[in-house]
Amino acid sequence: MDTCRLLVVGINPGLWTAKVGAPFARPGNRFWPALHEAGITPRLVDARDGLSDADLGMLAEAGLGFTNVVARATARAGELADDEIRAGGRVLAEKVARQRDLRGGPEVVMVAGIGAFRTAFGAKTPSGGKVGVGKQEKAIGGAETWVVPNPSGLNAHETVESLARAYREAWSRLR
Repeated sequence: MDTCRLLVVGINPGLWTAKVGAPFARPGNRFWPALHEAGITPRLVDARDGLSDADLGMLAEAGLGFTNVVARATARAGELADDEIRAGGRVLAEKVARQRDLRGGPEVVMVAGIGAFRTAFGAKTPSGGKVGVGKQEKAIGGAETWVVPNPSGLNAHETVESLARAYREAWSRLR
């Protein structure tokens, strides 16, 4: 499959991720174990040294794509300015819309991190309140949009199991 069906969006690359060129690569990040437990990947990916050709092939075959709201690598996402996140959100929406026009996908955008989503897209509920995790009313670039918890260890109350449930719910929209 060469069409991205599910686009996974991080906030921005961490320093380790930037060094090895693989998403969610920091040792101990719960993203890859949760993605596997959710049934999205047939095997556990170990991205700490980058993605192998076999990993890349498997992810492409599954229809998975990866990007970030902001391309600039930092030690912590908190180092990003709100203006930088909002600008990244605009660029992301344009990229998604363009890919949907050219290639028909992604069908679903899954943003890992509620705070970044709120900042990037000014997302509010119809009554003006803050949006939460789950399916969003606001689409990104025309794609159905889901917000899932950030898999960073800084988000300590989330577990591999709770992350997997959130990922599985977004993934199930593709079947």
